Amino acid sequence: MNTPQPSLGDQQEMSFIDHLEVLRWHIIRAAIAVVVFTLAAFLAKDFLFHDLILGPSRADFWTYRMFNQVGEWLGAPGLRMDRPTFDLQNRQMSGQLTMHISTSFVVGLSLAFPYTFWEIWRFIKPGLYPHERANSRGAVFFVSVLFVLGLLFGYFIAAPLSINFLASYQLDPTIENQIDLQSYISTLTTMSLSCALVFELPMIVFFLAKAGLVTPEIMRVYRKHAIVVILILAAIITPPDVTAQIIVTIPVILLYELSITIARVVGRNNTARLNAQLAENNHVA
Repeated sequence: MNTPQPSLGDQQEMSFIDHLEVLRWHIIRAAIAVVVFTLAAFLAKDFLFHDLILGPSRADFWTYRMFNQVGEWLGAPGLRMDRPTFDLQNRQMSGQLTMHISTSFVVGLSLAFPYTFWEIWRFIKPGLYPHERANSRGAVFFVSVLFVLGLLFGYFIAAPLSINFLASYQLDPTIENQIDLQSYISTLTTMSLSCALVFELPMIVFFLAKAGLVTPEIMRVYRKHAIVVILILAAIITPPDVTAQIIVTIPVILLYELSITIARVVGRNNTARLNAQLAENNHVA
């Protein structure tokens, strides 16, 4: 099943059909990884749902205990987070089975993301020039690390904050919160995956800077606009609580500042390479 990777020279001779055949095997291997992780998640039902998915619905969840301890240390009772007051319910005959399958797939897709991206990168890499391959070294590692960090941030910080607030919000004390299972899992997975994608900002800026579409000067000029957009996004994905919005906003702003540094380094390297090429051309001439 492992098809040999053609060199750059070989790829120049490859037809469109040959490229599709190579791409097909990369997609097949990535799909197999997703299926394997999905089956593993499906079989680990007790851990997947009792410990992982339903963790933020219990009082002993790590995030709630951490916020309570920090609130005690700082003498800030506003940081305290009590157990969300709601009951989960399934209202469809096949609801639990359907959620078991769909949630297992989402978890399998998330776990297989690093390998899937590596397969995509293996298809793209042979078509790059030597200096592009050298400048892109470690792309798979950093994309995977940022994805995992974003996923953990979403699961342990953003999602619990939203779940805790939304489940505790009441129009009237006589109204009980009986949350549908699908709604709860959708909130948890959406928050976690959204943060995982947002944390890819530095790598997105890296590739855009390599293509000459983004410069550090542009990012500095629009820094204030970016901060406003970040605040709006934080307000959308978090409850209308200032503390929660600040907790979510700070890492994203730091990622933006890191992206400016990355764009500056990429621009400096591009300029040095162009100067070296000009000097070599002048020397030859």
